[in-house]
Parts: sequence; structure tokens; C-alpha cells
Amino acid sequence: MRARPRLLLLNLLFLAAAACAQPARFQQPLPIQPSREAREWAEKTLSRLTLEEKIGQMLMVRSHAEFLNIQSPDYLQLRDQVKRYGLGGLVLTVRAEGPFLYRNQPYEAATFINRMQMESKLPLLVAADFERGLSMRLHGATAFPYAMAFGAAGKAEYVADFGQIVAQESRAIGVQWNFFPVADVNSNAENPIINTRSFGEDPQQVSEFVTAYIGAARDAGMLTTVKHFPGHGDTETDTHVGFAQVTGDLDHLQHIELPPFRAAIAAGVDSVMVAHVTVPALDPDGSRVASTSPLVIQELLQDKLGFRGLIVPDAMEMNALTRLYAGHGMGRSAVEALKAGNDVILEPADLDSAYNAMLSAARSGEVPLAQIDASVRKILMAKAEAGVDRARLVDLDALPSLIATPAHVAFGQLVADAAVTLVRENDRVLPLKATGEQGTSAAPAAYQPSYQAPPQAEQHTLAVIFSDDVRTDSGRMFERQLRARIPDVNVMYVDPRIAAGMQPAVLDAVSKASTVIAAVYLIPVAGKMVRVNGAVQNSVGMADATSQLMHQILERAADHTVMVALGTPYLAASFPEVQNYLCTFSSVTVSEISAVKALFGEIPIRGHLPVTIPGVAARGTGIEKPATVPAGAAPQGGTPPDAQGR
Repeated sequence: MRARPRLLLLNLLFLAAAACAQPARFQQPLPIQPSREAREWAEKTLSRLTLEEKIGQMLMVRSHAEFLNIQSPDYLQLRDQVKRYGLGGLVLTVRAEGPFLYRNQPYEAATFINRMQMESKLPLLVAADFERGLSMRLHGATAFPYAMAFGAAGKAEYVADFGQIVAQESRAIGVQWNFFPVADVNSNAENPIINTRSFGEDPQQVSEFVTAYIGAARDAGMLTTVKHFPGHGDTETDTHVGFAQVTGDLDHLQHIELPPFRAAIAAGVDSVMVAHVTVPALDPDGSRVASTSPLVIQELLQDKLGFRGLIVPDAMEMNALTRLYAGHGMGRSAVEALKAGNDVILEPADLDSAYNAMLSAARSGEVPLAQIDASVRKILMAKAEAGVDRARLVDLDALPSLIATPAHVAFGQLVADAAVTLVRENDRVLPLKATGEQGTSAAPAAYQPSYQAPPQAEQHTLAVIFSDDVRTDSGRMFERQLRARIPDVNVMYVDPRIAAGMQPAVLDAVSKASTVIAAVYLIPVAGKMVRVNGAVQNSVGMADATSQLMHQILERAADHTVMVALGTPYLAASFPEVQNYLCTFSSVTVSEISAVKALFGEIPIRGHLPVTIPGVAARGTGIEKPATVPAGAAPQGGTPPDAQGR
């Protein structure tokens, strides 16, 4: 009983501290631009910092957007890191386990960020990888497809609206800095980690879209980042798992990789993220990656391209970097990154080692104090330009009016609709015909054991859903949309672990079906390894077991099978026998809905490939088809208007 008064006292003390720390007003995002007031605050603050505090400002660590009791070990650890090291910022994310991403809610994220802002001596710069908006990490936010879907839709104004919406929703929860846009030109079909995260393979289009995003996001108060310098699009390795090399010569770099970065700098991008890739054409030293190369950062990015903003390496905990410095201590990589010209050390593998190594290098003169001051000045300027010098907290009561507004949600769906691209068609399958009445079928269970035999011996329409793991959400929205149109559709889920065992049942169902839909969920995932041709590889392709099953389906029923690529469009390169091929460039819910609407002729198909599919189709390919279902006749309705009412 004696513990309760003590707990009450602790809570009261926290609330009192929070009240004292609360600023006069909440954050009011304004366009990002330098100002006299921002410079004055940055200089005044810099003059008061000790060397130890300056080093702390150059460090950002990963933090999870989740509910934490203020006495929990996780909260106390993060709070102590913020206070002990004087961290300059946090990178907001959520927990992940294998293929499962444990997304949280906007309120949880905003409450967490507000609390951490109150714990910090200086306002924190909060960043996030919101490449597809908040829905990447949080439930309830506006869902957008992958960047390549914007490339297929082909409209820069869509990208601008996208940037404005993501900025508004990000600032609403307290995130001021987005690690986007991706400026990589995906010129390599085997790229396992950029792929659909890129706008496409044309440097001019990528440059146009990068520029559109940066301008709109900054106007809405969001700091932007262009990545992954000097270009990660022409690689075949994921730097989360190993070394990736950009093998192109200087001419290739000048005409393919670098134009989008030049455009971003001209558009006023706030920061550049440097990749952990080796680029022999720029730095022949094989012991250095771009993120630790003075030739790449100082000579090229700063001197030749004239960039004066924040420079940040990709996450320092990635294998491509940790393996390189495994014998030198994790702190050494942070020092080398500083010496190369980086201003921020992002997600160090060992925070304490990085901090102490950086402090030691500054004290010894290995990293000049003037350079430390210049980096911290840029960090403080970014904070002031984002307005966190004036107000740290966000208004929780404003979230319901700012996040996932009907106009935002409708716009996300419109982009996904516009991106759908028909690459091949034999005029025998599309459009599919709906049967039954709207609402006659129940939603499927969250997990359907895919090893069970089909409930009926024969069904006219079969959908085989391929994913990395049948326990994930992949295919669930797709199935719900199908059942709203064909209540008795036979849906079978397959992944690499059960594909061999499922083969007889799947092929039997294929032989009895008049129409087969093969929906394949293949997306770039960090650290993904699959078995291809008997060997474990870093790949975005289908694994052996599922690939073999797909070939068998096409061998038996290619003429009445439509393959839907819900992710990478390059899938068809492995299946040249496919006769009907539809791409969405994305696996998110809005893309699943768009795919089904396109299959049934409820929306016009008007997308065009933003990349070349080797041996299948050139960039720009797209069979356009008008909608065949009258507006309002579809179970889920017609295409909604976008954010501007178009």
C-alpha cells in the first residue's frame, strides 16, 4: 500500500514537468525557408553548446511509435539516451519481425513524440521513412502506392499533391523530416531493394517527379531528403545484407544516376542521403563506400554539384557498412563518415561507441572543430526552419481533422487507379464478369489455412495468391474485392514453404476453372533472401517452389489466366509465356482495390510502364482500355475524385 502514494507523486511530478515544458502554442508548419530569425536562433544556440552537446546533436537513433509507460525499461532507456548524449533527433519507425510489420496508430506516434520532445533539452528533429506516407508505419493514415505507381500514372501534379498530403499528415504527428523522395533511377531489372521505390528508369521523368515532390512538401512545412546518392538504381545487391556496387562509368553516372540529384538540389532539397555502395568510377578505393568517401561527398556532392544542405549517410547499422568496419570497432565508421563530409550519424550500430569515437576525433583534431560547428549549425538551422525552436509539441486534438481526410483517401485511390497498366492481353479474359449481388458474401477470415482442399469440386473462377508468407495481409483485400463481385470465387493462398504441398490441389483447381487469376505479391523488402535455382540469393524474384508452380499454371491454362503483378513489374521477365499481364507496381490496399476494379472493367486502364521489362515490353508500353461497367454499377463504386476534385 505504501507504493501507491509514491507512484502518484511520480506521476504528478511528470505532469508538472510537462506543463512547464509546454510551449505557448503548438507547432504551426510554415513553408521551409531560411530566415534571419532561424539563423539567429541557430547561432545563439550553437554558441551555448559544449563540445559534448555538439556531438550529441549530430546523432539520431531509431525509436518506435508505440505506447510506453514512463517507467517501462524501453522508455527509460530511450529517455536516458536522449538526455545522456543530448541527441539531436529521432527516427520514427515501428517494430518488425520477419515479414510482419507491427504498425501502430497516429495518436500513439504523436503522444510518443510529444513526450520525447519534453524530455529533451533542445528540440528534437524527428525524421521518418514515409516513402508511401504515414500508412507505411501507422494504421488509419492515407494509403498511397509505391513511387513507381506514380511513374506509371505519369503526372507530376499527382506527385506534388502526394508531397503536400504526406507533409500535412507527418507534421500533424510531430515528424518534420521525411527521408524521401527516392531519386534512384531503376535502370537494373534485378535491383532487389530500390525497384518499385523508384519513380522509374527515365532520368528526366524521375527528375521531374523529384522536383515536384520537394517543392510541394517544403511548401507544406516538411524537410525533404533525396536518396540514395550517387544512385542506387543500377545495383543487384541490397545494402542491408551485403556490398552493392555501381559499375557504370562516368558517362553513365552523368547521364543516368546524377540528373535527378542535380534537379533536387536545384529545387532546394534540404538533405541528401548517401548510399553504402561502392562506385569505382568515383572512388577506386575498394575499402570505402560512398557514405565514407570524401571523393563522393566533398568533391562531387559539395564541390561539383554545389550542395550546401544537410548530408546524412544511410542507416549506419546496415550490413554493407558494419561488415566493412567489423575489425575496427563500430565507432570508427562514424568517424570516417564525419571525415567524408556527413553532418548527421543516422542509426549507429552502437550509440555509445559512435558518440565516444566522434568526441575523441573532435578532441584530437582528427575531425576539425570548425567542421563540427558547421554541421551542428546546419542541424540547428533545419530545426528552426521547421519551427520546432518556437514550439515543440503538436496538438493531439487536431489529428482527426488532418489525417486521412476523405479528399486525401480518395486521392490515394485515384493514383492507384491511374497506375494500373495492362502489358499483355489475348482478348479472351478481360474484362471479367461479376456474378451475384453486392454484399452477398462475408469477409474472409484473417488467416485461411491454405493447405485445406477447396470447398467445392469445381468453380468457374480461381484466384491463386502468391506471397512470401500466407500469414501476412497480402491478398486479403484483393480477396474481399473479388468476393464482392464473384461470391463463389475459389481463392487459394500459396507461399514458398507450402507451394510443393499445394501443387496437386492448385493444378486440379486450375484444370477445372474457366478463368484463373494469379495475383503475385513481390515487393522490395530489406534483407530479403530467397532460394533461386537452388541457391539462396538476395532477390526480388519468386522463389523456386512458387516459380515452378506458376510455370505449371501457365503451361496448363495460359490462354485463360491473367497474371496480376502486385509489386515489381519485372515479374513477367521470368514468365515469357504469360498472355495476360496486369501491373499495379504496388501491394498496398489501394492497389489491390484498383487491380480488381481494372479486371472487371470498372475503371479505364491507362497506365504505361515507367521501366523496361527485359524480353517482354519496353518503357512506355501500356494497352489502354475504357471502362466497360457503367459508373455506379460496380460493387465498390466508381473512381473517387482526387484531392483537387479532378
